[in-house]
Amino acid sequence: MPSEPAEVLDPRVARTRRDVVGATSTLLLEEGWDAVTHAEVARRAGYSKATVYAHWPTRLDLIRASIEQICDVADHPAATGDLRADLRAALADFADDLTRGHLDRLLGGVVERAHGNEVVRGLRTRLYETGTSGMRAVLAAHVARRDVEPTLALLTGAVLVLVTFEGRPATTAVLDDLVDRALAATTPRSAG
Repeated sequence: MPSEPAEVLDPRVARTRRDVVGATSTLLLEEGWDAVTHAEVARRAGYSKATVYAHWPTRLDLIRASIEQICDVADHPAATGDLRADLRAALADFADDLTRGHLDRLLGGVVERAHGNEVVRGLRTRLYETGTSGMRAVLAAHVARRDVEPTLALLTGAVLVLVTFEGRPATTAVLDDLVDRALAATTPRSAG
């Protein structure tokens, strides 16, 4: 029995989705959750509010599509096999996303709204997993399984506090120190 052909999306619908989700992502990252309205997204994307409402009936629908797109296109530095260098590179990428990518604004909006909203809790989890996937993969390749999540939390938590709350840059020296301190508390993978 032949398989069903994949649904072909009308190019106009695909273009509308691309434009609207792109405009929402830009607005969300630049100005935050509260700035995302159907009217402003429609204006920025060049579509009518009716078109935006037809595809994304609620503001959360717009934000969810935007966060999914942001996560789908996220990339991380390629691992080289050198634990410290790869971890520093992944941590620097995370710090850069917090500062230049405005991830702190995005996380703030999600964290603020996650209590009592299952959809937003899912978005919070998706953002964390996407943002830390490079570091998680590096750690999983080199340290004992039991050390992966605690080490990840120590590293990301330290950078989050440093960059977002203290407003300090994540310099190479700071990242080296964080990585060295975190790795000193881990067991190599083969031993754990």
